Amino acid sequence: MPGFPRLQEAYDVVVLGGGHAGLQAGLKAALLNYTAAVIDRGPKFSRSFYAPRMENIPGFPSGISGHKLLDLQIEQLRQVEGKVGYFTPARASAVRPVDGGFDVDFEWLMQSRSTRGRALVLAMGVVDRMPDVGGQIEPLFPWANFAIVDFCILCDGHLYPGKRTAVLGHDVFAARTALDLLHFGAGPVEILTNGKPFLGEADDATRSSLVAELAARTITWVETPFAGFDGIREKVLIVQFSDGTSRRYDKGFSALGWYSMNSEIPRSLGARFDPEGYVVTDEDCRVISETTGAAIPGLYCVGDLRNGWNQVPEAWATAERAIVHAYSYYL
Repeated sequence: MPGFPRLQEAYDVVVLGGGHAGLQAGLKAALLNYTAAVIDRGPKFSRSFYAPRMENIPGFPSGISGHKLLDLQIEQLRQVEGKVGYFTPARASAVRPVDGGFDVDFEWLMQSRSTRGRALVLAMGVVDRMPDVGGQIEPLFPWANFAIVDFCILCDGHLYPGKRTAVLGHDVFAARTALDLLHFGAGPVEILTNGKPFLGEADDATRSSLVAELAARTITWVETPFAGFDGIREKVLIVQFSDGTSRRYDKGFSALGWYSMNSEIPRSLGARFDPEGYVVTDEDCRVISETTGAAIPGLYCVGDLRNGWNQVPEAWATAERAIVHAYSYYL
């Protein structure tokens, strides 16, 4: 079909996921003279797709949107299409270890496909949990798209000095996030639990310690459920509560953790997970086996799905490590 890549029976490397890490893994494989298939659900599934400006990307002194950065990486990948097949929108459904590699089943163009890779790179990322209003998560999307509500303190903490801030969450992570935002000069900071008991799942000692620390830093919390949001035209976050009251904030920060960590495929391959649900790897991004504690031959995990820091430069670095290791020791 004109304009679409031709699927081969086998590749040197198969990459599951087409965010920043997956795209870089495919590119690096081609630059090292290997063939690769990148199986991508589409750019909109990358966590950075909706980020209007990222300021920690080298070479972009004025910042760059996540959408534009993904477009540039896809354009770069298409420059090596003789080596790399970029399949999108596509979604992996199953992976099976076989002699000499991994068989991968996936859906592409509304058809079931399969291919084989001598090495497999898991770059499927994670999915943020969004606060719900009446069982719907869509109400907050506009504020997230305009970066009024953020999700990564390492990416956006520097934007918070002097900002009246709402932390959306209810657990220990939300409490610690509120305290961390003070490091960046945010204030005043308030925690909004959306109807859930604040620190309700924490043990007594942890709860007492955090409550005392929050009180010392004048961080308060509100347990009333959300009824909706307003203020998008003014580029502020107005939280409307079910009791008819509302509160206005300059910024919001979602501290709800992950909705999905895309663990099905790595679990089926015997991967080890850390207590937070990330795939455990060694320093070369080789996936560690749950049963043996050794690296699983030919299996790598990069980007946000791997244990480590969730940053775009880190995603690139892990992709480089995985492919260079495969070049040096496996392929």
